[in-house]
Amino acid sequence: MSTNTPKKHIISALVENKPGVLNRLVSLFRRRNFNIDSLTVGRTHKQHVSRMTIVIDGHRLNPRQMVANLYKLVNVIDARLISEDLHVERDMALVKVRTDDTESFNAVTELCERFPARIIDMGMQVAIVEITARTELVEEFIGQLKPIGIIELVRTGVVAMGRGVRTQDTEYEPASMTLQDGELERYSV
Repeated sequence: MSTNTPKKHIISALVENKPGVLNRLVSLFRRRNFNIDSLTVGRTHKQHVSRMTIVIDGHRLNPRQMVANLYKLVNVIDARLISEDLHVERDMALVKVRTDDTESFNAVTELCERFPARIIDMGMQVAIVEITARTELVEEFIGQLKPIGIIELVRTGVVAMGRGVRTQDTEYEPASMTLQDGELERYSV
């Protein structure tokens, strides 16, 4: 049995939280002509470290090669192929949908009860619905909202984390943070 659903790979990278890092990473993908399906970036519990979650189409490239290429970038601290191991992934979508009659309102409410979704804003004409779930479930939810009337839609992109003790953390400290006052004077010109 073959499937037409493209195989997606999730890469997680810990990077220095500095200006220009995102541009370097995206340029790497552009130079190799790889399409990024989704890209999320956020600071970790360490102020100087950010985490990027990159989802790529697996049919056109070897994801292990992409991880190896990421390590060549100066600001990348750690990179892993998360999707090959046990992991948890979530995607969030905000969907503004038409609810200007009883039938559409009831349909949206019923869908929110069947999916991990909730109405977070309700107006006279439209409602904003939030769903946070696996990508496939978010896609299915959006597909079922389409006949009701989607007005606007925004998605965050996938975030993922290894299950159990599979952690991705670093002891990395920027050089300027480890120098003491006396050491700073010794290196000054």
